[in-house]
Amino acid sequence: MEDILTIQKVTKTYQAKNGELEAIRDVSFSVKKGEFISIIGPSGCGKSTLLSIIAGLEEKTAGDIWIEEEPIQGISEKIGYMLQKDSLLEWRTIYDNVLFGLEIRGKKNKKSKAYVDTLLKKYHLYEFKDKLPSQLSGGMRQRVALIRTLAVKPKILLLDEAFSALDYQTRLMVTKDVYDILKNENMTTLMVTHDISEAISMADKVVVLSNRPTTVKKIYDIDFEMEKRDPLNCRKSHKFSQYFDCLWKELDVHG
Repeated sequence: MEDILTIQKVTKTYQAKNGELEAIRDVSFSVKKGEFISIIGPSGCGKSTLLSIIAGLEEKTAGDIWIEEEPIQGISEKIGYMLQKDSLLEWRTIYDNVLFGLEIRGKKNKKSKAYVDTLLKKYHLYEFKDKLPSQLSGGMRQRVALIRTLAVKPKILLLDEAFSALDYQTRLMVTKDVYDILKNENMTTLMVTHDISEAISMADKVVVLSNRPTTVKKIYDIDFEMEKRDPLNCRKSHKFSQYFDCLWKELDVHG
């Protein structure tokens, strides 16, 4: 399977009063189509900065990013980005919220609306399309935000601590829902998270970043050898604790 995303020696340096501050140094890794990649690292190491650079929201100092063998400079329509907050517009219906990304890109038409209808029906949100966001649970709001992102047909989805605003029980259920949707749609996904358990239960690979200046410390292949992968069942597997112990040590949480 060919790589859909290649990150090559990406470096980010900030100008500070006392000189340059190197935040990210020579980060390189690649992602295959349909893979789910979790990115973890010590607090403040630059995980979200790296995601912002990939999204084109922040400039890199050096290095290259390629999507489908094309160099990416700045914001690309091939990338969808989901933040911690669902950012739904409270005065718009669920249906109008899902159409919002298409409106911004000037792509709202009969064909794209039909695709939105398909997504809403497929993932059990169609009956709520005339509701307002305030009438939905936190978990359902996050699913709506995901469908809004998928509606513009990105090649790659970036998740930046996308479930951290939810309570623990809701978070577990939403990660399952989101994982199922992304795998059904064969969506290539990069997720930044501080939650080791979340990283393991959802990912095909976990990229471990070091302290600043951030480098790729190690990349773990995650394989639970399940016929039908499920994030909740992964947490019950005997391999889960093994992966957790390895990643815990990699993060050097004691110092």
